[in-house]
Amino acid sequence: MRTDLELQNKKLELIQWLSTFDDIEILEKISELIYKESQKDWWKEIPEEEKKAIEKGIAEADSGKLNPHSKAHKLYGKWV
Repeated sequence: MRTDLELQNKKLELIQWLSTFDDIEILEKISELIYKESQKDWWKEIPEEEKKAIEKGIAEADSGKLNPHSKAHKLYGKWV
């Protein structure tokens, strides 16, 4: 796994490279890739167990079964 510094360096490297690059066809392909990545449906990517947990949480919220922040902080404060 890359460190934050490595990630930042890679971003800067790409920005610098893109700022001097003149091949419109390659730039259009990069733009298409960025667009496709931004359109991915994360819901299709997560496991069924996570989907069920999210759906359960939404159903509980819709039915008013919510806890105030203060209660959650008391229960889970040491982990946040």
